[in-house]
Amino acid sequence: MRSRTLFCIACALMLGLFPVAAVAADQNERLNKLEESIKNQQQTIEEQQKTINTLKEEMHRQAGQVNPPVSQVPASPKASGLFGGSSLTNPNISVILDTFVYGSNLDNGELEQRGIPGFTTRGLERRYGFNVDSAELFIFSPVDPYFNFSTNIPVTADGAELEEAYVVTTALPEGFQVKGGKFKSNFSRLDAQHPHAWDFADIALPYRAFLGDEGLGGEKGAQLTWLPALPVYMLIGAEVMQGENDLLFGTDAQEGPHAFSFFVKSSFDTGDNSTLYFGPSMLFGKTRNTNILPDTEVSGKSALYGMEFVWKWKPSSRKSLTLQSEYLHLVQTGDATDQATAAVDSLERRQDGIYVQAIYRIYRWGIGARWEMLDLFNDSFKRAGVQQESGGKPSRATGSLEFNPSEFSRLRLQFTHDRSAPDGRENREVIAQFIFGIGAHAAHAF
Repeated sequence: MRSRTLFCIACALMLGLFPVAAVAADQNERLNKLEESIKNQQQTIEEQQKTINTLKEEMHRQAGQVNPPVSQVPASPKASGLFGGSSLTNPNISVILDTFVYGSNLDNGELEQRGIPGFTTRGLERRYGFNVDSAELFIFSPVDPYFNFSTNIPVTADGAELEEAYVVTTALPEGFQVKGGKFKSNFSRLDAQHPHAWDFADIALPYRAFLGDEGLGGEKGAQLTWLPALPVYMLIGAEVMQGENDLLFGTDAQEGPHAFSFFVKSSFDTGDNSTLYFGPSMLFGKTRNTNILPDTEVSGKSALYGMEFVWKWKPSSRKSLTLQSEYLHLVQTGDATDQATAAVDSLERRQDGIYVQAIYRIYRWGIGARWEMLDLFNDSFKRAGVQQESGGKPSRATGSLEFNPSEFSRLRLQFTHDRSAPDGRENREVIAQFIFGIGAHAAHAF
């Protein structure tokens, strides 16, 4: 009887402990699953952070940011993208419309003939009334962990044009980066920017005189930059280009690449809320074109030297002040051939130009002023050893008022008093500009 009682008690204890053991096993299994889930999430976060750091680094390097990210880890092809897919298969695509209404005291015929004697025979392409500058299609995407790809295709009334299409390395050591394809040169400040990113509706006068209405434009070639590990930001670069700009170089100047540039960009903080960005540059190569003198072909060598300064003060997210200036100095030697008589004269040019501008922004509003002048210190244009008189120092003064409803739209009203013609005829022009963008677009330059 006693043994039967003991057996019953043992069975009861076992039955009582079995649920406890089962619960403990279930809790251990749940704990293991949670730990495994946390590890997977941490791995996903790390991969996504690598992609974020890589994209930030590319944006900074392309835009010349002052404080580029430290990380140089290439993007992971496993990172999640739009709709859950890979970021490598989901490029950033955007379209930016740049349209304006133009008014002037001159008629369209006078605008077409309004060149700058001694600099360019090209007139103004603006027409009285409604104009569409372009609708630009931008595409950016990582190619793989080692390259990024960007392209820019402006569409105008004359058709589509491939302005930029290039790849950039993302994994070279020691701060080196290579760009190849067709791209906007880093020679100068405005030349590296797209027109919709300018602080005014048109390019500064020295650019129009030496390079054209859109600066150097997209050039085929290769670029090498180096961002050394220094206490301050410094970017050193060199470019070799085909030389297709038909005002400074010309496609027929020489077979193969015949334009080169060197530049240094640096910056440092001038206070808790301000930064100074500056740097010298040089653009040189062979020249052969017919856009400098009427009915004359110019051939020889050209060198354009530049210096840029940008100072930004931004005490809060709602207001800022930007002061910007560039000085350009042209040295050109060669021959001037009369296309009618085939007579050849020697040609020597030493000319310069400068612009100074200020933009004050408060919340969504911006007000700006720009002053521009050519032949500031140098005015030497000799043909066959004889100084060519162009009549005074070309200059312009511009004021603008802009309103930005959001980061995707900009409305700008601009007035310019243009005294760049030697005949003394002034061009008082008004431009109402409207810029609208859709899609993902990389950050603009500092």
